Amino acid sequence: MALTRDEREKFLAEPHIAALAVEAEAGRAPLSVPIWYQYEPGGDVWIMTGLDSRKNQLIKAAGRFSLMVDRLEPTIRYVSVEGPVIETVPATEEHLREISARYLPADKVDGYVAFATANHGEQVIVRMRPERWVSSDLGSV
Repeated sequence: MALTRDEREKFLAEPHIAALAVEAEAGRAPLSVPIWYQYEPGGDVWIMTGLDSRKNQLIKAAGRFSLMVDRLEPTIRYVSVEGPVIETVPATEEHLREISARYLPADKVDGYVAFATANHGEQVIVRMRPERWVSSDLGSV
């Protein structure tokens, strides 16, 4: 069964690890990688990635990307969302802290932020406006 708009937005707002997909170079399959993301119902999706990463370069070239999140319990459910990039801006420590707190236990955030700041290089925030949705709940097959 397809999810309602409210159900799919609430599900996407949960802290799942997403599979990001973006068109790649000619002769290559789309790039598909796991990624942390941030989303609030009714808003835009944002991801954080390296300024010079292949992922960022492909997103810049394609002008759009998709995210897919899923779960297996208590029912098999997924949401896929695709849309255009509406903004790419330099990431701040506040962005890093926000996304880290979404996925990590509170006592691990400071350590991760310090590690990422020292080791991940220049990061950007890429915002995507959800345009197309595909969702389903298959129940407990």
